[in-house]
Formats: sequence, structure tokens, C-alpha cells
Amino acid sequence: MKRIGMAIFVVFFMMANFIEAASKAPSLVEVETLKQQEVNDLQEFVGTVNFDKKSKVASQSSGIAKKINFEVGQKVKKGDVLVVIDSDVLNAQINAAKSSVNMYSVQLKNAKKNYDRYKALVEKKSIAQKTFDDAKLEYDVAKESLISAKANLNELNIQKSKKLIKAPFDGIVVEKTVNKDEWLNQGTSIATVVNTSDVEIIFNLPISFINGLEIGQEYDVNISGKSVKAKLFAAIPSGDKLTRTFPVRFKATIKDMFIFDGAQAKVNFAKESKSVALVINRDAVIKRFNMDVVFAVVENQAKMIPVKPLAFFGTNAAISGQGLVEGMQLVTKGNERIFPDMPVKIINK
Repeated sequence: MKRIGMAIFVVFFMMANFIEAASKAPSLVEVETLKQQEVNDLQEFVGTVNFDKKSKVASQSSGIAKKINFEVGQKVKKGDVLVVIDSDVLNAQINAAKSSVNMYSVQLKNAKKNYDRYKALVEKKSIAQKTFDDAKLEYDVAKESLISAKANLNELNIQKSKKLIKAPFDGIVVEKTVNKDEWLNQGTSIATVVNTSDVEIIFNLPISFINGLEIGQEYDVNISGKSVKAKLFAAIPSGDKLTRTFPVRFKATIKDMFIFDGAQAKVNFAKESKSVALVINRDAVIKRFNMDVVFAVVENQAKMIPVKPLAFFGTNAAISGQGLVEGMQLVTKGNERIFPDMPVKIINK
């Protein structure tokens, strides 16, 4: 037992020495020099979120609503049957049409046999021409009758398909306007479905900001406290004459995020005027303790400095913060592993 206890003591002693040595070992980092240059200041704009796809689903046929397969707030997939309309009379007509198709198919088969037989006989001049002509006429009438019967059956099947009202796309039902056993006319609205994954965001911007935007470019937009990538797809030249602003439209795809039609959105765009600011690679700015910070290397130690991002452009970020000085060495790689006053070693000098 004494030997086991001594062995455990030695292991813990060695581990403690290893942890102490590791804690004193400098963390390897890469740095870049903080520079001063002209940048465009950012200005925040508030916009509105609209659902890009919003459909009032209506009946394409008349009849009694026999089944209602949805409720408000329910998620639906494209093609899901929302309402089933009574089709008893139509089913009877379809059965009759199928019988007609079968009957004319038999008639056509028999007429073709006669036609083929009389054709061979008339070529041998074994029968009168009129007998062959009558057989040919019977064959042609049988073909047309079958075509007409099939067309009638196809039309009835199309009408039958309209007895099922389906969801036009994936989305959520936000309004229900039908009840079971209610009579529906053609065009009667039964529900409103919205696609909450695809949204449109509209901002009203001064022309000086619009000139700096690029169609097809992605921008960071804040919706309900979360940042999403939104692509600019249109700038409308007709705007508010009093404020001299113009609507700019963005599109974004969001998932696993609850928002509502008309939600607030925020975005920052660069001003036309420029100012002088401190600039560093945007990788130097990280989140720590719920704030934006950078780590400066001072006498081989990491000094944490809270900062405020002023603008992002390309791979760079303009920042401000107490204690920042042009020429400082800021950590751009390895900053996720270091803490305040931790020893560091620069490997890209």
C-alpha cells in the first residue's frame, strides 16, 4: 500500500510540474502591424423584413370541403394536401368515361381486323370497292371515337386533381379561411401560406450610399439579433422626394430562425466622407467576454484591449480603442488560444 501511495504521489508531482511548465511556455502567435489610413465611416440603417414567398391558396374547383388537413401555425411541404373537396359525382363520371374508353378500344380492334382483311381482298379484287370503303370508314370512326373518349377521361381526371388543394411550396400556414363541410366556389380562399426561409429585406438609403453598393454582393444584415448574409438584388430608382432616399432590396435565406413578417433589420454601410482610423487585419478582432477585443504583444506578453469596429472592408477592419497606438503588433493568428498577460512568442517576424 505504501508503494502504491508513493507511486500516485510521484505521478501527481510529475503532472503538476508538467502543467506548471506548460503554463509558463509562451504561446506561438502571428502578428501584423496596426496602421493608420483613411477609411469610410459606417452608418446604421433600419429596414423591414418581408417574406419573399407569400401565397393565398384558393380552390380551383367547386364543391363541399370534405377534409381539412391543416391548422394555423402548421408547417407544410410543397404538394401536401390541405383540403379535399367532395368528388362523388365526378368519380361516377370518371368510371363511365373509363368504360367508354374500354368499349371504343374493343370497337377499334374489331374495325381494324375488318379493315386489314378487306384491304387484302380489295387488292385482289375479290370484293367490291364500296365494301372496303365502308370498312375503312368504320375503322376511322372507331379511331376518332377512342381519341375522343380518352380526351374526355383525361379532362375528368384533371378536374379530379383540382378537388385536392395542395400547398404551393414549403412554408407555414398563417391564415385559415375554410371549415369542414363548407361549400367552396372556384377561387374561394382557403389559407395563406408563407415561406419563412426566404426573406426580402428593404432599406431606404440616400443616393450617396447606393452608389457604393454592388448588385449581387453579399452584406451582413442583423435580424432579431442574429447576423445573416443578404444579397443585394435591386435598387429602385423611384424614391421618397422629401427624404431623397430610395428603396434597396436584399434577399436572404434563413434557417432555424423564428422571425415575423415586418420584423426589423439593421445594416451598416460606409459613408461617402472619409476619416483617418487605425486599420488591422479583421482576424485580429475576436469576441472575448461578450465584447470585441484585440491582443497586442507588449514585451512578449499578450495585452487584451477592448475595441470598437468602425468599418470592415476586404480583409481589413478599422478599429478604435483606448490604448491603441499606430505601430502596435496585434495578434492575427493564435489569438483564440491566448489570455490576458499570457507569454507569447511571435513566429512571423
